[in-house]
Amino acid sequence: MRKHIGWVAGTAAAALVAAGAITYAVAQDGDGAGGLKVPSADGADAGFARDMAVHHQQAVEMSYIVRDRTKNVEVRRLAYDIAQTQANQRGMLLGWLDLWNLPKVSAKPPMSWMGMGDMPERGDGSLMPGMATDSELRKLGTLNGRQAEIFYLQLMTDHHKGGIHMAEGCVARCTVAVEKNLAQGMVDAQQSELATMKQMLKERGAKPRD
Repeated sequence: MRKHIGWVAGTAAAALVAAGAITYAVAQDGDGAGGLKVPSADGADAGFARDMAVHHQQAVEMSYIVRDRTKNVEVRRLAYDIAQTQANQRGMLLGWLDLWNLPKVSAKPPMSWMGMGDMPERGDGSLMPGMATDSELRKLGTLNGRQAEIFYLQLMTDHHKGGIHMAEGCVARCTVAVEKNLAQGMVDAQQSELATMKQMLKERGAKPRD
């Protein structure tokens, strides 16, 4: 278990160090003539950046909630690593939208860039697959100790599954190379974290919700 947590911590640190280089690389991902390649406002590159920034923000919120609800070192470390990694990635995604001079919000439904704009929403603040509802976030904030740990791990498992699906959509559809690479990195890291969280749930006599 500690080996898994140590790997996650190392991944978070590496992501922070690489942030500036990755953001700078987008500016160099040009059209071959020294110009900046600006994606369409309605395309996959901008759509993924907008939607994943929202998706990531909730993961950060959940992670900081659970850090105040438990004293378990491994859960607190995992939550901190997820919060730092996803806050950093969110900053890059929003930075790219600024770089491209594209809006950070869209009138179209979430996931439209993946052809999923007509999917039914869970409602109650859950805008995209895997996102927790506002009621679930409030519940997390009322739990303590093992109960908080289990509910957080279950919520974050769902969240990662939704995030992986979206990131895979960018890998398949995005055109900016470094954004595709970031999306693939999200898939790889979150799949590893899913395995870690499954084991942590098992150690607590619980399992993912689905």
